[in-house]
Amino acid sequence: MTVGMDKIRKALTGISGVPVTPYKADGSIDLAKLSALIARLASARVHNLMAAGNTGEFFTLTMDEVKAVHAATIKAADGKSLISAAVGRSLAEAKALARHAIAEGADAIMGHHPMDPFAGPSYQAKYFLELAETSTVPVIAYVRSDTFSVADFRKLALHPNIAGIKFASGNLMLLAEVIRSTKDAPAIWVCGLAEGWAPAFYAMGARGFTSGLVNVFPERSHAIHQALEAGDYAVARVLIDDIAGFEALRTKYLNGANVTVVKEALGMLGTDVGPVRLPGVESLTDAERAELRAIVDNVSGKNHAA
Repeated sequence: MTVGMDKIRKALTGISGVPVTPYKADGSIDLAKLSALIARLASARVHNLMAAGNTGEFFTLTMDEVKAVHAATIKAADGKSLISAAVGRSLAEAKALARHAIAEGADAIMGHHPMDPFAGPSYQAKYFLELAETSTVPVIAYVRSDTFSVADFRKLALHPNIAGIKFASGNLMLLAEVIRSTKDAPAIWVCGLAEGWAPAFYAMGARGFTSGLVNVFPERSHAIHQALEAGDYAVARVLIDDIAGFEALRTKYLNGANVTVVKEALGMLGTDVGPVRLPGVESLTDAERAELRAIVDNVSGKNHAA
């Protein structure tokens, strides 16, 4: 077993927060604001921080920018949260990013779903397996499709250097089938669709969840996680009700507003992290912003009351 594998799998059963990437007025990365955000999330004891993940706008960052985000995140977390460095694009680039992140001190590598329009599903699975073969730290496979066969998923779950699979499809019947088919595998199945989907994933046998909300309200993410770990679905539903609108806004424009909503919510709370880079939605409409403001004010008020 890879050194640290137990630690990685334990963290995956918690909250895998995906930090946003702040930008300066000239469009470059604001490493000072990023470091402050990471320090806050680490102090909030978010179990796992996925540096340069999708909420961090991975696919709009240059290779050098991804490396800078990895390095700044690892340093700012200061060992308080586990750091999974997100890598991707071509397999060669993913391996190169992984080597750099590992040298910087990353605890794990999170492989983005290979987005080539001409990819074959079983060969996308092979991409993760190849990454796991060459990585000297555990790998998390981020699967954003339900086109993988059960056999493909089984290969991933059984690989000795794959800590878990971040399952980001709403195909719950497939999730149930692959979990049934991998009972002999130690890999963790993680809800890759954030808090709103987490109760259904937990009911199927998954553990933990990814989160963009954690940038804004980490205490709410922790409360939802605690309720799910206790098997208290009723409490989890009540806690999720308040942020259901937040998650619904993120899915607009074919998920193009996913990061936009998080960034604008942070701005409403006094932390300006800049706009979203193209081709993401650059800004919300006035109506969407008013809806988001009501959600942020409601959750903020309840947090203060608590």
